[in-house]
Amino acid sequence: MAMLLSRLRLGKPVFVRSSLLHSNALSNSLLQNPPYHVFTADPSGPRYPDLGKLIIFEANGYDSTHLEKKVPMELVDGKARVTIGSSHGWVATLKDDGIVRLQDDLNLVASDTDPKRIPLPPLVTLPHCQTKVVTNVAMSSSSPEDEDCVVALKFLGPQLSLCRPAQRNSEWTNIRIENPCFYSSPVMFSKKDGTFRILGSGGHLIGSWDLHKHKNKPKIQRLRFKNLPELTKTKRELLHSCCTSQHLVESTTTNETFLVKWYRKDTSNGVVKMKTRAVMVFKLYEEGKAVYTQDIGDLCIFLSKSEPFCVTASSFPGMCPNEVHTLDVDEHALVDLSDSSIISGICTFGSPYYFPPPKIDS
Repeated sequence: MAMLLSRLRLGKPVFVRSSLLHSNALSNSLLQNPPYHVFTADPSGPRYPDLGKLIIFEANGYDSTHLEKKVPMELVDGKARVTIGSSHGWVATLKDDGIVRLQDDLNLVASDTDPKRIPLPPLVTLPHCQTKVVTNVAMSSSSPEDEDCVVALKFLGPQLSLCRPAQRNSEWTNIRIENPCFYSSPVMFSKKDGTFRILGSGGHLIGSWDLHKHKNKPKIQRLRFKNLPELTKTKRELLHSCCTSQHLVESTTTNETFLVKWYRKDTSNGVVKMKTRAVMVFKLYEEGKAVYTQDIGDLCIFLSKSEPFCVTASSFPGMCPNEVHTLDVDEHALVDLSDSSIISGICTFGSPYYFPPPKIDS
């Protein structure tokens, strides 16, 4: 527990080092950059009031890193509320013009003098659906500029929309989801089966959709939970009182799929903020078994408002294995699965997204 306390950064950041990151001069250390999230940005001054220099937290570090990279303040301060999700280092924005754009501003290896802003086709709202509130965004590959990349927007309610941004005259394929258990759940892309998957509320069903055979009729898998932990009456009552979200995440290195249940409850100090109370991880098998585990090996799972992902801890010096990192608008937390211990910090994040390790084009 003491080690966890020393590793979680609480409160305001301490600037212990300054990166030489520039748009055209990248540090070699970025080749092994770990997952990170944005804390905020330092305003650039009256000459550039809309820009700020990034301040990030790296998942294997103890303190914040102050970068030279300039980004639009509206993406990080949370006041404008223009971001609606993130995937593979790209953030999605939705402004008053109703156009969703994918932006690489918060990607550490992207240019800050020539950022990419990729508009997606105009949204089409299905009858009795809505396209104002987005649950999350997912992508089938690391860049929307890839010819075969499919972008998925999951809206609160029955609508799921897919498109290929790189194709000429791209348009949305809009899918109406019939089963209400999928209405509030996030979408993720499965590289194992090449489909977008949504975990139903409660975690007992997985629906899979793509642009071809599952467009009109999803593939449905029913899960059977095994090896459930024995809980005390107090623990059961606590979990039942929590707001619970379920997430699917795949490990490309081990070819494993995990179901993660994230339990959060409002704080009791009079301030309406949510705090992590528990995390449970289940390993999924092809035949539909979901087996509870406290050991995911040399892996770390990252949950946030971004599409969830998984990395190999030993690839990044200082990162501990068998942990789940969580991030939301009002909290970041670190869960050690081996003993279920949790260290969390209450803080406001305008950009509550974990970003996977940046990829550098070679």
